[in-house]
Amino acid sequence: MIYEVAELYIKPESHTAFQAGVAEAVPLFRGAKGCLSMRLDRDIETPDTYHLVIGWETLENHTVDFRGSTDFQAWRTLVGDHFARAPKVEHFATVVDGF
Repeated sequence: MIYEVAELYIKPESHTAFQAGVAEAVPLFRGAKGCLSMRLDRDIETPDTYHLVIGWETLENHTVDFRGSTDFQAWRTLVGDHFARAPKVEHFATVVDGF
């Protein structure tokens, strides 16, 4: 499994609408090929910053299957207007699973 961690920078006036858009998008991720988990975390010290953390079976499930789908376009329609700047997206693999 790999984790997509998207750092999202949201316009100060858009938090409520952005969070509602992410909640509405949950079924898009739940139905995506290889998507195992999805959560949204808000930065306590920098409240305009969020981390969208998605578990994928493979990197390609995200970069090819999901990004090439109509569900990705629907996702961007739901949340894209709330971005203050482009998201930073990286992929991680767990190397130590402490507990």
